[in-house]
Amino acid sequence: MKFRNALLAALVAPVVFGCATTDKPEYAEAKDPKVVRVALIGGMSYAGLWPEVTSRFEAKTGYKVKTIKSSVRTKLAPLFREGKADLLTMHSGDITTDLVADGHGINMHPWTRNDIVVWGPKSDPANIRGLTDGAEAMRRIAESQSNWIDFRGIGPRELGHSLWKKAGIKPMGDWVLKDDLKKGPNLLSQVADKQAYIITGRMPVFVGKWKADPRMEILVDKDPTMRRPYIVMEANPIRHPGVNYEGAKALSEFLRSDEIQQFLLTFDGKVNDGTPLFYPVWPTLAVN
Repeated sequence: MKFRNALLAALVAPVVFGCATTDKPEYAEAKDPKVVRVALIGGMSYAGLWPEVTSRFEAKTGYKVKTIKSSVRTKLAPLFREGKADLLTMHSGDITTDLVADGHGINMHPWTRNDIVVWGPKSDPANIRGLTDGAEAMRRIAESQSNWIDFRGIGPRELGHSLWKKAGIKPMGDWVLKDDLKKGPNLLSQVADKQAYIITGRMPVFVGKWKADPRMEILVDKDPTMRRPYIVMEANPIRHPGVNYEGAKALSEFLRSDEIQQFLLTFDGKVNDGTPLFYPVWPTLAVN
């Protein structure tokens, strides 16, 4: 009997203790201290801003920047939670706040911003052309019951709901269209087919991600409340031992430096029209 119990214990122990080890957090292994791993919002890649900024950083500091993933916020956040990136930059919002609150990110700061605009048909049935007040534009769209698409993009949808709330209107009716737009370069043409208004960025069209459509134009622009900040944060080295905290901190400080804030005013990317695709955040460098 003793032999049987001893044998059973010997067989069970590796299973029990082996299972127990799977509950321990697995942290990213130590990386090259001169390499900074970055999780990056997609717009900065296709606009060409990130390569310009990182080449300056690398030349000045000797660090190398490795983009682990360039995508939307919902795909970047889980990666950052797993300690697979040293630095994260993307639009601010509940997702970024939660990363800090849950202890995964530290030292969150805004470092640049872009503008959201209202696109609409050239016929402009709501008569919003030239407005610089997004909430007023929403009021006119509702009053005229002009077609409106509640775009599914996270940022534009958040901003749109904020503008409707500011206007004191709950959009309801046949003129409020469900977003059944297919992703791809012809998105703006699909909006034109519906003769609708939509909130989104200017950048996807200007850098060629979406094709321009002669039936559509930007009708509302330059509303300060329609500017979306991008934040930068470092991975928490206490929560994720092995991350390159010093490299991430150096890159974060560089993004917020006067050199880069001034550079943003001159960066127009592929558009080459003198209008910045991204704007600085500091008041002394603000652009109307």
